Amino acid sequence: MLHRLPFRAMGGEMLAILEGEEDSFPSILDEVPGWFEGWEQTLSRFRPDSELSRLNQTFDQPVEVSETLWDVFQYALSAETITGGLVTPGVLDALVEAGYSESYDFLPRQQVRFGVQTLSAVNPLSLVTWDEDDRTICLPYGMRLDFGGVAKGWAAHQTAMRLKKYGSGLMNAAGDIAINGSMSCGELWLIGVRNPFVKDTDFETLKLSRCGVATSGKDRRTWNQNGMFRHHIIDPKTGLPAETNVVTATVVAPTVMEAEAASKAALILGGEKGLEWIESDPSLAGILVLDNGHTLYSKRITEYL
Repeated sequence: MLHRLPFRAMGGEMLAILEGEEDSFPSILDEVPGWFEGWEQTLSRFRPDSELSRLNQTFDQPVEVSETLWDVFQYALSAETITGGLVTPGVLDALVEAGYSESYDFLPRQQVRFGVQTLSAVNPLSLVTWDEDDRTICLPYGMRLDFGGVAKGWAAHQTAMRLKKYGSGLMNAAGDIAINGSMSCGELWLIGVRNPFVKDTDFETLKLSRCGVATSGKDRRTWNQNGMFRHHIIDPKTGLPAETNVVTATVVAPTVMEAEAASKAALILGGEKGLEWIESDPSLAGILVLDNGHTLYSKRITEYL
């Protein structure tokens, strides 16, 4: 039996699933939204009283941070490294300039900005100093962080690992999915790959065990700014929403944090380069859906189809 708990958090639809017959499972799942609420209060840039918001208001002096924020910061460092700087939390000012200034739940889909729009610099984490012993982070003047998808993937991973002591399960955090193992019967989890051109339909099904899978897309979290199409995935090279022929990028990786970073990097790179980049890492497999409707499959993705 699969016990399911849908809820909303971090500006997206969430789904926690735990497999088994135990009567106590529903009450265990009921705790999951509270975990996300606590993490969001720590990691959200949209909450003025969050720990991240307080950090973003303090420059040129070390700030001692919680274990949660420190852990996510370390994963953000890793994501920036493995993607060659394509995925970085230093995109906050660029996101705000592009119009993503508040939670997507409240974001006006039609925006008018007066004056000349300027490009916002994307600041790499190499500008940040930190001390592991004291667990402190020091932001240079004017730099702010947005953990975004890294935080979402981290939260999905934490949830799946916490649920593991009760049984096989997964956490789907708005498309970032952490799976803690095969089902008790040995069967694999079936994960649909959504069709970006046909609402509420999948065009492939992945068969997965303990791993992470994530989809990044320029078809979600979109708005119009001064007549220009905008989306939430910033290309650090331009400081603007990525101009790419990839509509969605789905990546399977050892962890959901790696999958989230890799799917975003592949989307920014575009179809041909994105596929080459996925193929260059033996731990990754992916599917890229292009603007023209064509689909690119990495060689290793066949292991999961």
